[in-house]
Amino acid sequence: MKHVSATLLLVGLAALAGPAGAGERTPPLVTREQKVYLPRPESIAEHRAPAWYEDAKFGIFVHWGLYSVPAWAPPSGTHADMGPREWVWNKAYAEWYMNSMHLQGSPTWKHHVATWGEGFDYYDFAGPWNEALRRWDPEAMAALLAEAGARYVVLTAKHHDGYTLWPSRVANPNLPDGVPPPARDVVGELSRAARARALRMGLYYSGGLDWTFYRTPIADETYMRETVPQGLDYAAYADAHLRELVYRYRPSVLWNDISYPKQGSLLEILANYYNLVPEGVVNDRWGQAGVGDFATAEYERARALRGEKWEACRGMGFSFGYNQAEDESHTLSVDAIVDLLADLTSKNANLLLNVGPMADGTIPPLQAERLRGVGRWLRASGEAIYGTRPWTRAEGTTAEGGAVRFTRKGGTLYAILLERPPGASVTIRDLRLAAGSRVELVGLDAPLRWEARGADVLVRLPATMPGEHAFALRIRPLP
Repeated sequence: MKHVSATLLLVGLAALAGPAGAGERTPPLVTREQKVYLPRPESIAEHRAPAWYEDAKFGIFVHWGLYSVPAWAPPSGTHADMGPREWVWNKAYAEWYMNSMHLQGSPTWKHHVATWGEGFDYYDFAGPWNEALRRWDPEAMAALLAEAGARYVVLTAKHHDGYTLWPSRVANPNLPDGVPPPARDVVGELSRAARARALRMGLYYSGGLDWTFYRTPIADETYMRETVPQGLDYAAYADAHLRELVYRYRPSVLWNDISYPKQGSLLEILANYYNLVPEGVVNDRWGQAGVGDFATAEYERARALRGEKWEACRGMGFSFGYNQAEDESHTLSVDAIVDLLADLTSKNANLLLNVGPMADGTIPPLQAERLRGVGRWLRASGEAIYGTRPWTRAEGTTAEGGAVRFTRKGGTLYAILLERPPGASVTIRDLRLAAGSRVELVGLDAPLRWEARGADVLVRLPATMPGEHAFALRIRPLP
């Protein structure tokens, strides 16, 4: 890569964006006070996750697209439950419908033939999806995500099926003739509605897989990365998409999936992104060492505290896209989601919890009920989550057999009890408090009586415990 000076990079920012269109802003030059990033590996590697992302803890993933019309996959479990070939053939991800329907003999193939007919092409769903899209209420969607207590949103701007959720100027040369573009600018409308509610807006882009450029179905996940398109045509296509998303919508999170074409201009695009969106943050799924402000894990719970910032993403059930085959038995309870959020926060992670809207953008009632429940808990106990950092250890136990998760904020320690204590007191193992320490129950704020029991601490609880789920103790000063 040729040397690019900071001056040349700054002068070229507006030109790289192209002419501004409806809803776009001409990129400003970077201010002298702002750190300038250059399209070099060592410069990109210097970027760190901004404070807002460290503080946020809870985001909502939104998987929504043509696959929301058939909305079907076998609720077979997670990838950890099966081998790489079995997992693909029994894929529980409804957003993989296009790939799964082409695996002859798979559950999705059988469902597709029985429901839609063997001659029904995947892109025939574009018509019904666009018709349903006209009924979408972005304000209602954003209001529910804010009510859930999320601090940021990540929308699938383009998934593996290659269909964009914004009116791209970059035509896909491989879509079948007659496939209509999105009837609305989903990315733009949700971005405006989310930001109006103080939610940071992020965008997912499938840079690694695009089944319009690589049409052979993936039959074994072992070989999935070999299907990443590597031609110059796809690299130019993906580059142009990313530039559109960055310059037109200025996402707070740029979330790529699987990998990115080796011939692409990734370092240039990321340098421009960091310069244009100083508080922007990028995940690590680009396939290049040193690229990414946080690590990502899918359907994974950490066993220990990690030093680096990371994010865990998962659906409420087994699928990210809406799956009408899932029911209550496949869906996390509010209790389970709260426990997961507390566990991840204690281990230096954010939770990116997915919702899969129906074709018209309505969040399914079961998922909406879960979101509202988590929001109620966060309004009561979010002090122990938002803006916290990991303590010296993440996990603890009580003498009564309950699990504890620890977070800290300044000189305050939070001990989050994942189960309701069975009696009038709780004893936290291996926790020594200084004489005169103040212990309170978040939500009540009155001091609680406590006493040392050897290496443990016994806390007397109030007769009435606030809330329905986990309970957070506020302890000062920090042990």
